[in-house]
Amino acid sequence: MPGPTKAAVSIIYMTTMFLLAINWSAVLLQVGQLLLALSILVVLHEFGHYITAKWFGCRVEKFYLFFDPWFSIVKKKIGETVYGIGWLPLGGYVKIAGMIDESMDKEQLNKPAQPWEFRSKPAWQRLIIMLGGIIMNILLAFVIYAFILMVWGDKKVPASSIKYGVHVVDSTLYKIGIRNGDRILAVNDKPIEDFEKTIRDIFLGDRITVDRGGQIVNLNLPVDLIGQLVENRRKDVSSFLEPRIPALVYYVPDTSTAYKAGLRQNDQIVGVDSTKFQFYDELKNALAGKKNTTVQLSVLRNGNEVSFPARIDADGKIGFAPYMTYQQMDSLGWAKLNIKKYGFFAAFPAGVRKAGQELVFYVDQFKKILNPKTGGYKGVGGFKSMGSIFPKYGWNWEAFWRITAFFSIVLAFMNLLPIPALDGGHVMFTLWEMITGRKPNEKFLEYAQIVGMVLLFGLMLYANGNDWFGWGK
Repeated sequence: MPGPTKAAVSIIYMTTMFLLAINWSAVLLQVGQLLLALSILVVLHEFGHYITAKWFGCRVEKFYLFFDPWFSIVKKKIGETVYGIGWLPLGGYVKIAGMIDESMDKEQLNKPAQPWEFRSKPAWQRLIIMLGGIIMNILLAFVIYAFILMVWGDKKVPASSIKYGVHVVDSTLYKIGIRNGDRILAVNDKPIEDFEKTIRDIFLGDRITVDRGGQIVNLNLPVDLIGQLVENRRKDVSSFLEPRIPALVYYVPDTSTAYKAGLRQNDQIVGVDSTKFQFYDELKNALAGKKNTTVQLSVLRNGNEVSFPARIDADGKIGFAPYMTYQQMDSLGWAKLNIKKYGFFAAFPAGVRKAGQELVFYVDQFKKILNPKTGGYKGVGGFKSMGSIFPKYGWNWEAFWRITAFFSIVLAFMNLLPIPALDGGHVMFTLWEMITGRKPNEKFLEYAQIVGMVLLFGLMLYANGNDWFGWGK
């Protein structure tokens, strides 16, 4: 029997190396956070349909987290409802008797309508049932944001407070005119109140204003900026803009080669061999060509310059962590972190305003995606993109709940779109009935449901394919 070909061996070797290179602990942490967030959102969304259906006397036959084609992970019938967890984590559903949904239960619909069926209820009740999930997601976002504002507060770093300006990571932003050290002041003449929102403001803007060494400079943004940034992001650019920080050592493990070489906390690295610099991005550039070599490292320690040899690893790193969180930057005078905490009663209206702001941002972003000139469609992503938003180096509850609240708003908005198979499609047909007094034919609704499901499946396939293979490129 002939052995494996060289090509097959090469493919196996490359695949093995690729799998070994993946940081599986980080991947599993992000996957776990995504699954937990989606589980919370799906269960509460479906509960909105469930509780309103029960309220109006409809029979709910199934209540599922995730889909269950062929089999369920677990299920239990309580009363007239089967509660379960499916194996396909693409959402969830409640099966309401007498409703044309993804179950496509034609047998039941061929029988005369019963009093406990969805189709026998008045249009206004059916409308409320269909809006129940969306309303639940909106209320959930209000509550999460309210508790975030109570527990962690509203945190903002004014872009104008970034002492040393920005480090331009993405070459597209450099190409349009942003330079290292620029302090970005405004987008479309509106001051940037929070540096964390800088990129998303730029995504939606037409022009930016920067302070470059005391000179005010206005830069026009290209219409297809989003598309260009997405293309660069696929080249493994980790971020777009970062606050520019000095190369000041925050932490160096005492077991590391850097520590043994002489590097200590609060050392400021100012030179590699004959190259002198001030900032952390300059240090990374200086080390990029020094991988697997020994360099002469110069540091400022207690006002004095000290030099010693240090080994650079295969990734071009010394082995230390700089001061880079906003709390650390605030303590050093590199930025101003404003934190405003709310009391119980003030937090809820503030949470409503916060949810409204995030909804407006998402709608504006959605408009960009629909405009082919912006290239926004290139950035449409699926589960991989969603998971990558979560922290990968430790569980952070504040970040988890902020992301979950935003996803709740996104879920509410997307479900309201007038697409058959979504809640918004059912709402559209019900409103038509209420306005005209004519109920759409059930056969028409059946075909519309099929078209909607095919459309949604295609969009999901595109989004996830774009995640992995860059189909929109």
